Amino acid sequence: MRKFSLLFSLILLALTWYSCNDPIYTPKPRSYPRVDFPEKAFRNFTEDYCNFTFEYPVYAQIQQDTKFFEEMPPDDCWFDVYYPSFDGRVHFTYVDLSQPTNNLEALRQEAFSMADWHNKRANFIDELIIKTSNGVSGIAFDIDGPAASPFQFFLTDSTQHFVRGALYFNTQVKADSLGPVIDFVREDVLHLIETFEWK
Repeated sequence: MRKFSLLFSLILLALTWYSCNDPIYTPKPRSYPRVDFPEKAFRNFTEDYCNFTFEYPVYAQIQQDTKFFEEMPPDDCWFDVYYPSFDGRVHFTYVDLSQPTNNLEALRQEAFSMADWHNKRANFIDELIIKTSNGVSGIAFDIDGPAASPFQFFLTDSTQHFVRGALYFNTQVKADSLGPVIDFVREDVLHLIETFEWK
């Protein structure tokens, strides 16, 4: 009986000691929120304030710019393709090259310098030459890394029209967690460029 009470006392003492110590937690691995992507489908952009058309996703909205630094935009054809489910936008600006004050080479240089500005944070910038069967040419800038804008481009017919687009997300830039969303939207923007056509 004495052995039994000694064994019982030791077990009770061990349980008391174990329950008084802080538990050891094992950290959970890092994870990112799940993103449910919509099914790809497109519709035509046919707004009368622009003299071009393209296909954009049905899950995005067109929002015309009404303010540019508290003034009216230089052209009515300034707008955003807004992705409400991702809180992202492709900002579009249009310049009429037939105006004597607008110079194609100056606009091209400005587009290159705006893309190059992201080199401070980018891992690298890949330049893609655009030449479509619809008479559209330009360059797309695929920016990799924690830069504010992961994708930019400009399109022109070299004589009358110049369009610049830049993708931005309204969130802290974390390229690894935003990567799947950036890839998804990049496919949409490339489809937009492929279907872009001057009126």
